[in-house]
Amino acid sequence: MKTLPEKTIERLSEYRRTLHRCLDEGKTHIFSHELAGMHNITAVQVRRDIMFIGYASQGRKGYSIKELIGVIAGIMDPADVLNVAVVGYGNLGRAISAYLINKRPKLKIAATFDIDPKKIGATSSIVECFSVDRLREIIASRDITLALLTVPADAAQQMAKALISSGIKGILNFTTVNLSVPNETYLEEYDMITSLEKVAYFVKTAQRSSQLL
Repeated sequence: MKTLPEKTIERLSEYRRTLHRCLDEGKTHIFSHELAGMHNITAVQVRRDIMFIGYASQGRKGYSIKELIGVIAGIMDPADVLNVAVVGYGNLGRAISAYLINKRPKLKIAATFDIDPKKIGATSSIVECFSVDRLREIIASRDITLALLTVPADAAQQMAKALISSGIKGILNFTTVNLSVPNETYLEEYDMITSLEKVAYFVKTAQRSSQLL
């Protein structure tokens, strides 16, 4: 199969979470318009995404939830477990580590890194925390290929460079710095401030519109 567009991958991931929730609630089948309603998109978009991955509905019953989860997993999940590192074990790093533990069997938080001696080797750590001085060693020994970056902004670019030189192939950046990485390194940047400002803007716009009515 050809590489899917980024937006399609994002929606498939969101569909899968919703489908798991529906399965937990005892639902066995779902129609495209139901799934669309849960994600505030059109049924046409849902059908297009699902056709894109080669799955078809079962007529009057709609999509088999269990089968569709399996098809999405076959498209998105790696064949083998991919090990992940969280770099920067402050409040955000700890929260992310706790949230991601056992969320996906094919994605494993294998190590965390920090510069604070109090965090390194602490028994209270959710995942074992190492000094950033051991970055290359631990990444190699634990076969880590993905990294979540939660360091202070002024250290982000330098740390990204160190991660890439240590063998990291993909970075999810939670800092406020736009990173520069080689073309062969996949980078996803998540800026909470921008997202919050976007929400605030649309709330403000909606409030102005309601005042004019």
